[in-house]
Amino acid sequence: MDRITVDILVSGGGVAGLAAAAGFGAAGFSVLCVDPAPPVTDEADPDADLRTTAFLQPSVPVLEAAGLWGRLSPHATALQRMRIVDAGGETPEPRLIRVFDAADISDLPFGWNLPNWLLRREMVARIGEMPGVEFRPGTATRSVLTREGAALVGLSDGTRVSARLLVAADGRNSGVRTALGIGVRTIRYGQKAVVFAVSHPLPHENVSTEIHRSGGPFTLVPLPDRDGAPRSAVIWMEHGPEAQRLAALPEADFEAGASARSCNLFGPLTLASRRMVWPIISQIADRITAERTALMAEAAHVVPPIGAQGLNMSLADLRVLIDLATADPAGLGGRAMLDAYARARQGDIRARVTGIDALNRASMAGARGLRDLRAGALEAMYAVAPLRRALMQAGLGVR
Repeated sequence: MDRITVDILVSGGGVAGLAAAAGFGAAGFSVLCVDPAPPVTDEADPDADLRTTAFLQPSVPVLEAAGLWGRLSPHATALQRMRIVDAGGETPEPRLIRVFDAADISDLPFGWNLPNWLLRREMVARIGEMPGVEFRPGTATRSVLTREGAALVGLSDGTRVSARLLVAADGRNSGVRTALGIGVRTIRYGQKAVVFAVSHPLPHENVSTEIHRSGGPFTLVPLPDRDGAPRSAVIWMEHGPEAQRLAALPEADFEAGASARSCNLFGPLTLASRRMVWPIISQIADRITAERTALMAEAAHVVPPIGAQGLNMSLADLRVLIDLATADPAGLGGRAMLDAYARARQGDIRARVTGIDALNRASMAGARGLRDLRAGALEAMYAVAPLRRALMQAGLGVR
C-alpha cells in the first residue's frame, strides 16, 4: 500500500477541481487531484460534456494566476452584451427586449464563453506540465478521516494520502461531504434543461440572449463560427416531462420547436450537436468547512444555469482559498484559515443561491398575470440607469 504526503488533495477532477489543482500548484503547493472518471476531452466522444461555461471578469485573474488563461483565451468567445427578451404574451413573440451592455460598467466584456470539454482538455494539459501537481483520473476517494494535523484519505487504487488540506470539489453528490456528515438543503423544481449547440444564419454579434416565456429561460450563448456559420450553445429549460419530450423529438421537429422558442431572432436554428438533458436544482451545504477540509464548487452550492453564476461562484471559492493559503502557508488547512474561508464565502453563497432561485421561479411562470409582472419588473429595473448598472456589477461579483 502506497503512502504519500501532499499539501493539498483535491477530490474531484471536473472543471472546478482541475482549476483548483492548477491554481494551488501555481501558488507553490504540492497537489494531488483525483477523480473516478477519466476526463472526456474530445467533442466527438459520446460522453463529452457539451455544455459551455462563461467565465465572468473576476474569474479571469484566477485563471491567469493558475497559468490557464493563456491556453483558454484563444478558444473563447467574448460576451459583450446580454439581451433579455420577454415573450410572455398571447403568442411566442418578443414583446419586450432589453440589452445590457458591459460597456456601461467596464471596458471589458461581461465574460468569455468556452465549451466544457475543451476546458477539461486544456486544464489537463496545463496540469501535465506542472512538476508539483499530479492528476490521477480513474481514481476515487474511498475514505476520509480527519485529524487536527491532517486529512487522511484512502483512494480506490490503494493509496493512503495525508494532506494538510482536503478540497472537496466532487460535485453535487459529494462523497467527501457525505463522509464528513455535512448535510445539504436541496430545492427541486421539477425542471430539466435540454442542452445542445446550433448554427443559425444571423450573427450573434457576441450577444448572449435569454428568452423568457414559461417553463424556464431559453438561452443562446455565443460560440465561435464554424464553417462560416454563426453558432451558439443553447440551454432550453422546461418542466421535466416537456424537456424529455423535446429531447426525444425527431430532429426536424426539434429544430422547428427550438426556432419558434427562440422567437426566430437568429433565423432558423439547425442542430450542430446531439441533445443532452440535465436536471435543474438549487442546493446549498449546511457548512462549507470541516476539520482540515474545505468544500467548494457544487459540493458547496448548486444553482440553475442563469446569469453564468455556477462556475464563477466556484472560482470565487478558489480565489479565497488560494489567497488565504498564500498569505499564511504554515497555516494551510488549519482552523484559522478554514474559519476565514467560511466567513468570506458563506454570505455571498447564500445570497446568490437565493437570488438565482427567485429568478428561476419567475422564469417558470406560466400564468399570464405572473408573466406580465415579470415583464414589468424587467422594464422597471432597466429603466433606472443606476439600478441597471448596480445589477450588472452584482451579477459579475464586482463593486
